[in-house]
Amino acid sequence: MFSQFIDKPFRLQLSFHKIIEALEETAKADTGQSGINAKALLARVNEHPELCNGITSEEQIIENTELIADLLADLFPKALTLNEIKAVSIPYQGLIFNHSQRFKNILKDAGPGFEINIRDFDDLQLYVLSCCMILARVYGTMLDFSKPMFYDIPTKNGVIKHYRILYNADFIEVFATDEAPKLTQDDIDELMDNYNDIELWKEKFPIGSYVIKGFGLMTLIDVTVENALSTLKSNLLSDYTSPEIKKSLIAIFQSMYGIPDLRMGFTLFNQNEDKFMSVKFGPDMQSFLLPSIEACDTNEILCGESYQNIVKQHTYFAVSNVDTYIKQNPGNLGEHFKKQGIQSFILAPVIKDDVLLGILELVSPRPRELNSVTANRLEIVMPFLVDTVDRKVHELENRVRSVIQSYYTTLHPSVYWKFKREAQNYIQDTNAGLTYALKEIKFKEVYPLYGQVDISESSVTRNLSVSNDLRNQLNQLINILQGLSKADSGLPVKQLLFDLKTFTNELAITIRADTEQFIQHYVEDNVHPILLAAVNTGKTLRAKIDNYFKQVDQLTGEFHTNRRNYDKTLSLINQKLASILDQRQAEIQAFFPHYYERFKTDGVEHNMYIGATIAPEKEFTIRDLHRLRLWQLRVIAEMEVEQYDLKNVLPYQLGVTSLILVFGTPIAIRFRMDEKHFDVDGAYNIRYEVIKKRIDKAHIKGSNERITQQGKITIIYAKAEEEEEYLDYINILQKAGILADHIEHFEVEELQGVAGLKALRVGLIHSSELLSQRGKSYNYLYNQLG
Repeated sequence: MFSQFIDKPFRLQLSFHKIIEALEETAKADTGQSGINAKALLARVNEHPELCNGITSEEQIIENTELIADLLADLFPKALTLNEIKAVSIPYQGLIFNHSQRFKNILKDAGPGFEINIRDFDDLQLYVLSCCMILARVYGTMLDFSKPMFYDIPTKNGVIKHYRILYNADFIEVFATDEAPKLTQDDIDELMDNYNDIELWKEKFPIGSYVIKGFGLMTLIDVTVENALSTLKSNLLSDYTSPEIKKSLIAIFQSMYGIPDLRMGFTLFNQNEDKFMSVKFGPDMQSFLLPSIEACDTNEILCGESYQNIVKQHTYFAVSNVDTYIKQNPGNLGEHFKKQGIQSFILAPVIKDDVLLGILELVSPRPRELNSVTANRLEIVMPFLVDTVDRKVHELENRVRSVIQSYYTTLHPSVYWKFKREAQNYIQDTNAGLTYALKEIKFKEVYPLYGQVDISESSVTRNLSVSNDLRNQLNQLINILQGLSKADSGLPVKQLLFDLKTFTNELAITIRADTEQFIQHYVEDNVHPILLAAVNTGKTLRAKIDNYFKQVDQLTGEFHTNRRNYDKTLSLINQKLASILDQRQAEIQAFFPHYYERFKTDGVEHNMYIGATIAPEKEFTIRDLHRLRLWQLRVIAEMEVEQYDLKNVLPYQLGVTSLILVFGTPIAIRFRMDEKHFDVDGAYNIRYEVIKKRIDKAHIKGSNERITQQGKITIIYAKAEEEEEYLDYINILQKAGILADHIEHFEVEELQGVAGLKALRVGLIHSSELLSQRGKSYNYLYNQLG
């Protein structure tokens, strides 16, 4: 038996009986050379009765290769063997033989390991197509979803060429056996509505219940350059907003399906809100799912099988008879289409990278014209539609972003959804010619978290670097001016020398905020013109002047060395701290989305807000807050340890101090339209911002000692339950070998408008073991939360 036909609805009798019958007629009627040739060929055929009665194995094909070629000589003319790509084949099956020479050459170039298969053709399609062939031959019912079929065959250079497959079944007959059930019209209608139900097809067409006798011809056409759907593609790539494009697209689908009054629609899917939207998409493309409303939840319009197919499985959903569908599936969908005069329809999900972008809708006013079988014709055009819809979705997203950027600012992903929804409302109304006032964005009942890792003594170090650079520059200027004075250049240098020496003496004592700018302006306005005017000086002095101007360059000059080293130190520290914070943020966001922002100053500080209103589609619990607080303590510890390790490569070996502010009461935040950032909302909540701004320079109550120290983390709180909570976090990190055993407890001095604050301060363990944990997940710590 042929292995290709073991699990098919028919048994194969591979026979050339029609060719043999034609030869017999020729032998009887023709007395010329044609008759002689026919008789000679028949004599050879008579020795191999299987050629007429039915070949039963591939071995018999091989044994009769030459004789089969002679039998089919008229169908495979030698003059065309290098031109035609042709072979004997049973439609849709893998049995192919008697190739033309060009076909043989193509397969030879593909290599010995190449296996020829129809593109995107699975067992379900093979079985259903075989059944459709039986329906056409035995029952006269044309269920044709004959999408073009292609072979993709590589050349010997590895270039993939595409060939369209054409079948000729003129030499094939189909017979029902006693095992074949007699099908009624109801059976055929049921098959129309259940393309994907392979068990149903096998029930109606049991394996081996029909006989296919004869042979088929397969011809391949090279369509690598030509594209049968070039018109569709060019239209989709053109000006999609043109009204003519809508007419052209509909005309293409009408031609594909042979339905002159077929209509097409489109409904956009909003993944973030799980809603369908009737956005005016392209050339006024209407939505049959949402003809009169702007949006609705997916499960309001789709349910059961339609929801599973489109939203979950991303497959077509087709109804061939709306009236029958309503009887079997009472609900909104069927009635919804019937009210619009629709009797059959196909809903095709538009998918890009496994994401649902929207639904293409094809509708007909008559039943059975569109069904689950014909829905598969869309497979060949969907890639072009997907690219177009994806492009339009991105254009819409860009417009939304444009509105957000104009009226708001760059936003954190956790809150972007709310701004996006407001921007979409704005665009919808302005497109409709309405005036829309943008609403204020607020998030209520969110828990704030604030932390900072500050570079210690950064101001003192900067002043020292400025002072050293300026003194170096002033000393060289004094040396040059003294040389000019001795050379009797006639230039007014006496007063300049006095002023420069005064500046040098003052720099040795102190430096004010405006000292750097004042001295630079004085030198540029008063000293540099004198140096440029000193043209009649000796070579040595001229060389000193030229060298001086080289050292003035801020990027490479000697007079900015200390300031560059200072800037490099701050940049390296900030870059290291910010990168750790950002990378760890990406991890913790996966647990529960929360708003996050950070700022680089002399160190890195960050704000976070977490609560149910930030991510309303998720269930927020207090455990989410506790996890984030533990994460914050752990990540600040990691930032401190990493910065300590970085010291060895820094121009200035500066340290850092760390602080966390605990605020246990939920607050409200709102987006300030004027300043383009989030701020606390309400008079009571402002206290949180006041504490943030005043706490980092505070002292321990009753002493001059700062609350922050290098190598330690300070935690500011107000309530006893907050202290207990953070002692638990500290205990977890102590057990992990991250924090030291000793914990300090103290009160914070009273600040302007702020009193009653307390603090915990705990040291860090700087060890190579901690450094070896770089990149390790914090998940093992969260499991220890109570």
